[in-house]
Amino acid sequence: MLENDLFIQRFFERYEANLTDGQARGLLALMELTDNDLLDLLLARREPSGEIDRAEVREVLALMRTGGAAPGRRTN
Repeated sequence: MLENDLFIQRFFERYEANLTDGQARGLLALMELTDNDLLDLLLARREPSGEIDRAEVREVLALMRTGGAAPGRRTN
């Protein structure tokens, strides 16, 4: 889905070089979702629940939603 791809592309442009193991696990969990479920999370239509409701998933999701800088990191 194009919308999801844009969120993912922007995330990698900003964070790929400094991705932590936890963030990689969170991203992998998000990538296993269906396109529609992922889009609902990215657009904050719903919050993670069940098996996917983990700190690393919430961290990556927050970065993807805001597009802002991670704590301690600068964006240009």
